[in-house]
Parts: sequence; structure tokens; C-alpha cells
Amino acid sequence: MKVRTRFAPSPTGYMHIGNLRTAIFEYLLAKKYNGDFILRIEDTDQQRAVDGAIEFIYKTLELCNFKIDEGPMNEKEYGPYIQSERKDIYKKYALELVEKQRAYYCFCTEEELEEMRKKATLRKKPFLYDGRCSHLSKEQIAENLKNGVPYVIRQKMPKTGVTIVEDIIYGKIKIDNSILDDQILLKSDGFPTYNFANVVDDHLMKITHVIRGKEYLDQTAKYNLLYDAFGWEKPIYAHVAMVLGEDGNKLSKRNGDASFMDLFDMGFLPEAIVNYLSLLGWSPNNNQEFFTMEELIANFDESRISKSSSQYDVKKLEWFNHHYIINMDNQKYLNWIKKYFKQDVHDKDENWIDKLLLVYKDHLNYGKQINEVTNNFFIKDISLDNEEIEFLKSDEKISTILKEYSKEIESIIEWSVENINKAIENVKNNLGVKGKLLYMPIRIVASGFMHGPELADTLYLIGKDTILDRLNK
Repeated sequence: MKVRTRFAPSPTGYMHIGNLRTAIFEYLLAKKYNGDFILRIEDTDQQRAVDGAIEFIYKTLELCNFKIDEGPMNEKEYGPYIQSERKDIYKKYALELVEKQRAYYCFCTEEELEEMRKKATLRKKPFLYDGRCSHLSKEQIAENLKNGVPYVIRQKMPKTGVTIVEDIIYGKIKIDNSILDDQILLKSDGFPTYNFANVVDDHLMKITHVIRGKEYLDQTAKYNLLYDAFGWEKPIYAHVAMVLGEDGNKLSKRNGDASFMDLFDMGFLPEAIVNYLSLLGWSPNNNQEFFTMEELIANFDESRISKSSSQYDVKKLEWFNHHYIINMDNQKYLNWIKKYFKQDVHDKDENWIDKLLLVYKDHLNYGKQINEVTNNFFIKDISLDNEEIEFLKSDEKISTILKEYSKEIESIIEWSVENINKAIENVKNNLGVKGKLLYMPIRIVASGFMHGPELADTLYLIGKDTILDRLNK
């Protein structure tokens, strides 16, 4: 059996990190077994579809180094891969279930359904359709169809017993049939529901493994009943626990959720994002943290996917990204970081700019941060925060140290890193100071920051005249 997994997003905009994490697991599983990774677009909710979203999904997966074996833009024998182009297929299979008496026409109006919902609310119970249309006679159904009465097709659920869901992470799960609603399979506009289209497509596209969120376990019981109704073989399921936000709640924009492109536009590297997200809910059998895509594929073991929820931590993602930045080839780094560098450099030459960007290579967590850390190189007057001011007031020697720096820097004839280091060494020897007291005062006054790259490199790039001007102020 050839392993085939599918990633089936809705074309509603950017891909968020929870969806991307699922795609990563599906991709790694397929490629571990030399299988196929299929992209399928679930656009049954036409009102939410966004123009250009399919191309955007392809671009995102391409940036993440995914090889899409089949999809809307590289169709093979199981297409089309966009659900709105498969409406006739779904109707055929829905009618087959009606013939088998495993589904039925439902002609209930929205007013009738709303009345049922109100009664359920009064009884403080979840709304379940009462199945009234499943008792209509053949004559009543034929008359309604003849008269063009709007209808949906509902799945006929068993009302007693349990349905078993086999899962490679959670084992054997028993779902009580009494909680299963007679779900709609085909809507009145002819479009299938998400649950029905998934089952039909997964069967026809020969999907062998389905990875989805743990919150859909109950829905999987409905899937299994559909597979049984058709007499089809079920795929192997892996339900993964949720990715939670930084506050421990479900991911949302308020607690750290972001789309892949939000992160990419900020200057997070795709390989860092994939590496970090792959470890949210999965762990290798060793302590390795940094993986290439090839290493992830080789090390991935679906049995090591955790049953527990994982927490998205932007600081941890920054730590991963920092690792990838500092390990970049310098020329590759310069080509990359210049896309994010937005300072006004009209009076600076290319060599100076390259040196500035390289000096900060080891100090960046993401691309756009380069503007924040270099801003004081491009303004005349800098402002100090309270912590910096407090430090400058913390020792009576600091005023003398700064005066000594002013004298030493003034005396430099050839402005070079080597001569700046000599000036720093002279201050150290002349005043007998070292450590923070030696380096921090000049760093704060000259650059406006308490921390940063090597002091001599920083001073060299700021320039002699600017440093003296700031010291004198």
C-alpha cells in the first residue's frame, strides 16, 4: 500500500500556524514512507473563498520546502482537486446513500429548524435534528421533489450503541451514537458539507492516512459510519492535540496566533518556522532540536506525536530563527536582510551598509528587527530610556570615564577598528576601570543602547564626528 496523505485547507486567506503544523505532520508522514502528499482545496463554503488563495497556499508550501505531488495546479488522475468542481460526484454518492436508506431527503424549513433549536435551548440540551423527515413516505418525497421544494440530504445515524474510532495516537475510542446528529451531507445549494466531501474525496483519492485535530474525534465517528454505509475501507487516523496560544487558551489573534505570511513578512525564515512547528506536539527519540527537512523526514515517527496540547511561544520561535540566521552564509544573509532593511542610507556607501548589517547578524531574532537595532546610526540626536539614564548616574566615575573617552577618540587620526580598540584600552589603563564600567558608558552615550555588537565595531560604524558630538552633549 502506498502511503497517501492530504492537506485540505479552505481558500480563505493566509495559512495560520495551527493549519501549517498539521500540514507539516502530513507531509513528514507521507515522505517518511516515500508516499504522496496531496493538496486538496475545500471550498464548499463559497462565501468565505478569497480570490488568489490557491496560488497563495502553493507559495506558502513551496517556501516551506514541501513537494506537492498532486493538487489543483499539478493535477493527476484523481482530480479535480477543488471541491467546488466535484459537485456532481458528491450528489451521485449522496443519492446512492438515499437508495441504501442510509440517508434521506429533509424538506424542513429554516423556521422549523429554528423552533427545534429553541426547544433544545429550553431543555438545556445540544440541538440534534429530530429525524422527522426520515419518516416521510415515498409518495410525499416524490411530491415534494416534483414541486421543487428545497431540500438537503441528511445522514441517517444509529440512535443506540457505539461507534469505534481507531486512532494511532489515542488508541480505540468509543463514541456514543446517541450524541451523533443526522448531519447534512448535501446542502440545498447542491454543495456538499465539509464532512461528507472529505469522506468521498479521501476514498476516491486513495488517501491512506488522515491527520486532523483532536477536537474532531466525535466527527470521525460520523466519517466511519459513512465508510461503513458505502462499504469502503477506512483510512488510518491520527488526531493531534491542539496548539494553544501563549496564554494557554485556543489560538487566536489576541494570544499570539499568526499566519505563516505574517511571520515571513516579519523576517522569520521558513525553515525555522517549519523546524519549530514540527516540535509542537512531536518529539524525536533523541535531544536534537535543529533539523533540515531531510532530517525531519528521516526522524519523524508518528507514534511519538503527543496526546497533550502544545503551547505556541513566539520567544522560542525567535530563538530558533536566531539560530538559522547566525548559521547563514554571509552573502546569503546580506541578500536576505536587505529585503527588510528600510533605513534612509542616501549618504552611506554599500561597503559601510554591508559592514553594519554583518555586525548585527549575530544579534537578530527576525529580519525586521534590523531597523530597530540600527535606527540610532541614522539619526542625529538619540534619546535614552530610564534604565540607561540610571546607569549613567550609578557611579560618580562615569563622568570622568566619558571625558577620557572623548579625549582618546579625538586623538585618533586614522579611523579604524584597531585604533578604536587602542583608545578603549587606553581608557582602561589610564583610569583603571574594566567590565561594565569601561564599556557601558560609551556604548550608551554613543549608540543609545546598553547592549549590542562588539563595541569597537559599533563605534567605527557610528563615526568619529557623531560620537564626539554625542559625548559633548
